[in-house]
Amino acid sequence: MTTVDPYQAGMFKSNPYAKKREILGDLIVVLDGRLEERNLQLMAPISRALLKGDIHELILTDEPKAGPNKKINKIAYLGFFEVTQGGVMVVGDDLYVSGNKIGTIAGFDITHMPNHLNIVISSEERISGKEQGLELGMEIRCTKGSA
Repeated sequence: MTTVDPYQAGMFKSNPYAKKREILGDLIVVLDGRLEERNLQLMAPISRALLKGDIHELILTDEPKAGPNKKINKIAYLGFFEVTQGGVMVVGDDLYVSGNKIGTIAGFDITHMPNHLNIVISSEERISGKEQGLELGMEIRCTKGSA
């Protein structure tokens, strides 16, 4: 029997996540830097489970068509966070740092797995964590998007 990924096969016509709890975490690294040709390949699945204690990287892009199965080049590094309350992160979810909305989840890149997941966030501007004045210990919160 062949296993089929329902996302790659196009079986879902809409987001199946009707309700879910928010993901919480603490910023443990503030990053500085931008790249114009990063060449991140976002994976097809629209969701990833984030476990308590996991550490993942947050990356911003202002590319208008960022999403699953897309290649992303223009990025700014935000930081790394440690998950304090696990959950399922989904493309379209909203990401907040200390209560300020940073953007929406665009997708996931597994370049550095199993060390960490790259979480790509669509944002109006590509501003690094250092440029935004982020500080260690700031709260990261990911909530179900309105779309």
